[in-house]
Amino acid sequence: MNNSIDRNNPFDEVAPTLNMDLLSQLIRQQAQKRSIFENIAILGCGYVGSALADYWQERGHFVTGTTTSRERVASLAKTVSKAVLMKGDDFTAVHSLLQGQDTLVVSVAPTGFRQADTATYETTYITTTKHLVKALSQTPSVTQVIYLSSCSVYGDRQGEWVDETAHIDPVDHRSQVLYEAEQTILQAANDRQRVCVLRLGGIYGPDRELVDMFGGLAGTTIPGKGDRFINWIHRDDIIGAIEFLRLNELEGVYNLVDDSQLTIKEQVKRVCFRYGLPPVHWDSSKLSFQRKSLRVSNQKLKAAGYDLIHPQFLV
Repeated sequence: MNNSIDRNNPFDEVAPTLNMDLLSQLIRQQAQKRSIFENIAILGCGYVGSALADYWQERGHFVTGTTTSRERVASLAKTVSKAVLMKGDDFTAVHSLLQGQDTLVVSVAPTGFRQADTATYETTYITTTKHLVKALSQTPSVTQVIYLSSCSVYGDRQGEWVDETAHIDPVDHRSQVLYEAEQTILQAANDRQRVCVLRLGGIYGPDRELVDMFGGLAGTTIPGKGDRFINWIHRDDIIGAIEFLRLNELEGVYNLVDDSQLTIKEQVKRVCFRYGLPPVHWDSSKLSFQRKSLRVSNQKLKAAGYDLIHPQFLV
């Protein structure tokens, strides 16, 4: 599956609105080592990829965006310079996508509302990254690869801190698949191609508000103490960090979470207070069904020079 649509007007907007003002100060601070205008491919134009495409399109880059949904090709074509219908498990399509590109961002995820089965998960991540490594070895024009992963690879650390040097021992198959995909794409790094893996916290932002995630808990009683730590990152900061990585030609693994470090009890309390919802009650006499709890350090990326747009949990 590999179909594409080109359009002549690169500034027709249909992607979710990104607040450009929040990014302008950050971007002005960065030393632009890269070309002013680049050919950029985004493999996977979902929630993050579409906003990223819109951001780069407005700055004059030639952006090629992909989707696995035939129904989305026409709408995506209104946002990017070129829209491509393809899947990452199609090597021919992957190889074609990379031709003439300067930068590649990989933002893939299983499609559909149901939880993906094991085979789909492995195909989405492992097969795709293996195809990318092979295709990148044949595509010298690509000098920067930015791969979006997840902090879930760290597993459950019982509330302890982790950074990029932490030993990875995934607690479930899905985390194992994500980590294996990371290790695969990192194999593409060489003296002419920089590869950067960005491990994201839970994503929220426009059209993915925290009140929609937590609001249903209002007024209920939940088993446990609510002392589990959940790490979040706003969509604006994902766009800002990706641009920072591109402009500064960084490589290696970086965590991307905000500074909040709040327990789920504190997070839900803030959401309920902000929206006038009845509070949530916690029953410590019962075991929580939630397992993972960890605090993820963002110091490596901040030490490299990135300033968070939304350093605190927004409600």
